[in-house]
Amino acid sequence: MFVNAQSSSAGGEGSRRPEPATPVQLPASPVETVRCRIFRMPADDGVAMSFAPMAHRVMAVVVVELADGQRGVGESWVNYPSWAWRERVATVHDGVAPLLRGRTFDDPAGAHDLMTEQLVPLGRQWGAPGPVRQAISAVDTALWDIAARHAGVPLADLLGGATVDELPVYGSSLGPAGVERTALHCQGLGLSAVKIKLGFGRKRDAANLRTARDVLGQDVHLFGDANQAWTLDEALEMVPVLHAAGVEWLEEPLRGDRVDELAVLRRKGGIALATGENLYGAAAFEPYVDSGAIDIVQPDVSKVGGPTEYVRVHELATTAGTTVNPHLYNGAVATAATLQVAAALPARLVEWDVRSNPLRAGVEHLLTGHGTVRVPNGPGLGVDIDLESPELVEEI
Repeated sequence: MFVNAQSSSAGGEGSRRPEPATPVQLPASPVETVRCRIFRMPADDGVAMSFAPMAHRVMAVVVVELADGQRGVGESWVNYPSWAWRERVATVHDGVAPLLRGRTFDDPAGAHDLMTEQLVPLGRQWGAPGPVRQAISAVDTALWDIAARHAGVPLADLLGGATVDELPVYGSSLGPAGVERTALHCQGLGLSAVKIKLGFGRKRDAANLRTARDVLGQDVHLFGDANQAWTLDEALEMVPVLHAAGVEWLEEPLRGDRVDELAVLRRKGGIALATGENLYGAAAFEPYVDSGAIDIVQPDVSKVGGPTEYVRVHELATTAGTTVNPHLYNGAVATAATLQVAAALPARLVEWDVRSNPLRAGVEHLLTGHGTVRVPNGPGLGVDIDLESPELVEEI
């Protein structure tokens, strides 16, 4: 159910994105300011990936304002390393802002392509293509927000129109500790699918999978995410454990995320594979889609290059019949943007972080009690995020 590509958009004529009813047009006003605002609060409930714990929740919001006063917001992924937010401020202030300031763009894609042309080569030389693309992602999202607000419609309308009012979600992330407690929390939220963090040792992973299955029962869909913890041999050794627990798909199992090794794991392990949160730009997805080894690609709006690049990834993947489920582990701004693109470019499932995150308070009300999240239908990102809320603690 949660592996096969969308029948309405996979392959042939169905892969073509509908033309937007509302033209994608930015106001005829130059960019005046590009500012990065950092909100940061301690993470107090044991959030951890296989490679490192998460000590703080961070939301890096880029605010783009035009000379006529219109403004938009976007979010850049800065979860790791713990100092990533400092780098993002510098990249936005010293790299992006001088490039865009004083320029007028017809649409977000024009600004996106200029940033990509000018900044991606610097990231390549720097050895840090990810941070550059993550900064571009936030700015691109902010410009889409402006364009949609200028038109008086939700962002989804500029991408062809929302296809649904609610999107199915899966709870993320269970483990490495407190699996029973978190699984019960997922039950209370009415979720019918959850994802468990793996890569903490075979014994602990197996115990966590058994606990989740015992608490949730057989009717709940179970997925796994190793965050690139394993070698190919280690992953193959884990396959029987995954099958025994009824894991339907496995995310980023292999260290290095190499396509050839993923193909071996897919063939020998017989378990559906997902990846893509750490891929930047549509071109990076091509070998994964072409290999046939990946069942689900997971572009992240706050990393891949914003809505502009997400659209390109979606078109590439759905043409090949590959499911697109967005990766999402951010604050309120990226969550709102993700819901907009997922509603217009149908996603089988949207990731929903069930851990405590005060920086996502502005969108928590969108989660229903029956395994879905409502798509906000206000102008721009659909919901206004109050960046001056006393609940938000601004670092700089």
